[in-house]
Amino acid sequence: MFKKILIANRGEIACRVAATARRLGLRTVAVYSDADADAKHVAACDEAVYLGGSAPQDSYLRWERILDAARATGAQAIHPGYGFLSENEAFAQACGDAGLVFIGPPASAIQAMGLKAESKQLMEKAGVPLVPGYHGADNNPDLLAREASRIGYPVMLKSTAGGGGIGMRLVWNAAELADAFENVGRLAQANFKDAGLFLEKFVEQARHIEVQVFGDGQGQVLALGERDCSVQRRNQKVIEETPAPGLTDAQRSELHATAVRLAQAVNYRSAGTVEFVYDAVTGQFYFLEVNTRLQVEHGVTEQVTGVDLVAWMVQLAAGDLPSLDSLKPTP
Repeated sequence: MFKKILIANRGEIACRVAATARRLGLRTVAVYSDADADAKHVAACDEAVYLGGSAPQDSYLRWERILDAARATGAQAIHPGYGFLSENEAFAQACGDAGLVFIGPPASAIQAMGLKAESKQLMEKAGVPLVPGYHGADNNPDLLAREASRIGYPVMLKSTAGGGGIGMRLVWNAAELADAFENVGRLAQANFKDAGLFLEKFVEQARHIEVQVFGDGQGQVLALGERDCSVQRRNQKVIEETPAPGLTDAQRSELHATAVRLAQAVNYRSAGTVEFVYDAVTGQFYFLEVNTRLQVEHGVTEQVTGVDLVAWMVQLAAGDLPSLDSLKPTP
């Protein structure tokens, strides 16, 4: 087991990781910016290292400073929390290159799942059902117009690298597509430095259901239940409910099995969330995306299963986690 870990984040998630680390007998290192010098997460850790200015690009996103902080304090591993660098494959790789353990999935899995269009192509090969759409790399406007007609309006025009509802537009007809293409592409480039777009059929009576998974990187993956997060405001989740209401036992079993098959396709390691769109009319599930990190709502699953996902992440990264079969919670 590690003796000391650095938490490359702030606020609630940094306090959350610190609490589990303390229970495991580990010392912790916080990092902070000008804006967070007196924040709760700084006091929650044994040591703290100043990163820089209040803006994230001057502090929490400067991973060379985070690596320096880990080396200077003798931390052996880094937990990224969620947001910031948690899904940055370059940072995960840089940790390994610096002789530090990244407490999360391998860079290869983050990369495979990082771009939505590419991940959908990978999942299609693995036999995972997808919303009918166009996920190709050619973003010629004329081609997208033909594909939208083939799919059938209304369609969703989405940024390949997007998230949180940024870079997404509902398009009801062909007349709206050209304006949407220009605006969504510009927004995607500004926010994600990637103007890539793809199209999907708009599921009009949709629910958003996600499955918590945990993999050991050796082919074993557990599905730790699902969370229904259909109640949203401005594409941000408001209510999480588990188990998801209204599903039959057969639907729930198939949903979990699909999430496991998907995680196994990329030899997934650590905690992750597989998100699906559920068509309430047809009863069909479609793959949406994978969050290759701990999510804000992980606590909902922990309350139901009794599993400490952060502890599992740390123990797996340290090589101290028992077989997942022996850890599987009793329903």
